[in-house]
Amino acid sequence: MSSIRLGDIRVRAVSFPRMRTILRWTWYALLLALIGLVAVQFWFLAHVWYWADHNPESTAFMRARLQILREDDPNARIAQQWIPYSRIPGHLKRAVIAAEDDRFTSHSGFDWAEIEKAYERNRQEGEIVRGASTISQQLAKNLFLSAERTWWRKAQEAVITVMLEMLLTKHRILEIYLNVVEWGDGVFGAEAAARYHYGVLAVALSPEQAARLAAMLPSPRSYPPGLDTLYLQRRTVAILARMRYAQVP
Repeated sequence: MSSIRLGDIRVRAVSFPRMRTILRWTWYALLLALIGLVAVQFWFLAHVWYWADHNPESTAFMRARLQILREDDPNARIAQQWIPYSRIPGHLKRAVIAAEDDRFTSHSGFDWAEIEKAYERNRQEGEIVRGASTISQQLAKNLFLSAERTWWRKAQEAVITVMLEMLLTKHRILEIYLNVVEWGDGVFGAEAAARYHYGVLAVALSPEQAARLAAMLPSPRSYPPGLDTLYLQRRTVAILARMRYAQVP
C-alpha cells in the first residue's frame, strides 16, 4: 500500500490559491501596462491630428536642448520662428530632400531600399555607421522623442511615423520639418538658420546657401557661422548637383 503524507497535501492546498493570486495580479499588471501604452499612443495621435492645421509651439528636441543650454545660462533661449511653406524657398526644400530623403514624395514613411543598404553597411562594419531615417521618421523623433538609440525608441518612432503619414500630407510634413529641425546650437527651423548662418531671411537664401544648410543637418551643432571644412564643401557640391532631381510636394 502507498502512504499519503498529510503535510504534502497541506502544502499543495496552500500553494494553489497563492499561485492563482500571483497569476491574477500579473494579469492585472499586464492589462494596466497595455492600457497605459494605448493611452500614450492616443496622446501622440491626438497631437499629430491637431498639428494637421496648427503649428507646434515646441518639440521634444527643443525642450531638451533648452534645458541643457540653461545649465550654463539660466536666461538661454531657443532661436526659432515659424514661417509658412510658401516663404520657404524651393531650393531649400529641394536641397533638404536631396540630402536627407530623395524618395520623400514616393514612400509611405519608410525607405526600405535605404534601410536594406544601411543594414548591410552596418553589418559589414560591425557597428552603426549609416542611418536610413526618412524625413518623416526624423520629424517623429524631433517632435516627441529623445536622441537615445534604443529598440523601444525606434519602435515608437516607427509608430509615430505611420501616424504622420496617415494624418498629414507630404506638404505639411515637410513644412513642419523645415520649421523645427535643428540647424545650430539652440537654432531651429529654416528662418532662424538663415539668420544665424547668413544674416538673411530664409526666403532670400541662395541655392548654394540652401545646399550648405542641408549639408549641415547630420551634425548641426558642429558648424558655427562661417566655419568651412573640406567635407562641407564637397557635400554642398554633391547636394547642388542632385537638387534638380528632387521632387518637392
